[in-house]
Amino acid sequence: MLWVEIIVCLFAGLGAGIGTGFAGMSAAAVISPMLITFLNVPAYEAVGIALASDVLASLISALTYGKNKNIDIKNGLVMMVAVLCFTIIGSFVSKLVPQTTMGGMSVIMTLLMGIRFIVKPVTESKPVDLTKPKWQRYLKSFIAGCVVGMICGFIGAGGGMMMLFVLVSVLGYELKTAVGTSVFIMCFTAFTGSMSHFLLDGWPDWRLLLMCIVFTLVFAQIASKIANKVSPKVLNRITGVVLTILGIALIVVNYAF
Repeated sequence: MLWVEIIVCLFAGLGAGIGTGFAGMSAAAVISPMLITFLNVPAYEAVGIALASDVLASLISALTYGKNKNIDIKNGLVMMVAVLCFTIIGSFVSKLVPQTTMGGMSVIMTLLMGIRFIVKPVTESKPVDLTKPKWQRYLKSFIAGCVVGMICGFIGAGGGMMMLFVLVSVLGYELKTAVGTSVFIMCFTAFTGSMSHFLLDGWPDWRLLLMCIVFTLVFAQIASKIANKVSPKVLNRITGVVLTILGIALIVVNYAF
């Protein structure tokens, strides 16, 4: 039913937009499990739609962070290249995995990330040991990018959050700059991942694709503007509450009925 599709895509876009704009999270962490659970969309198709929704949302968020001088792509290029390459590999691998496995992983990922935001918010950067040679930092960035790309291409979730962790903990970015840089990289990662999915599996339902893109874009733009004005702790709490509620709802629908 059309009205059910609209409601599901609206809430999926709301959660995804908030996560993208507030914390640089991949929109796929919310959209994939929502489409799989409430609309019975095949998991591989749902991940493709979610990644496609991430492209414009991440781009708009990145532009907003850029205007506020909270973005720095120069030092993240090594990780960006690794992420893009392994996103494609992850897309191929996910095609071989059972649909139920992918769907279950997406739902659990949503809940765990929500709880993580609430319990242990990322509020400050970790000092980087500048005495170590640059090649070690680049190597860490490359290895982390490989892992992030595989996760993003495989289940379409977690890539943005892992990038945020690496930028803050490994490269020493302060939080808002890390988020801005993360969503910038996710523009390219999401585009690469979605195109890989569509080429392998064909184009998805155009109505679901269009609604998810529009709703995610709108809420991501609103969230990113708010994010540049409030404290990191508030951003983490809001994102965590939204993801936790969605995760619990998805688990209840999946296993209680």
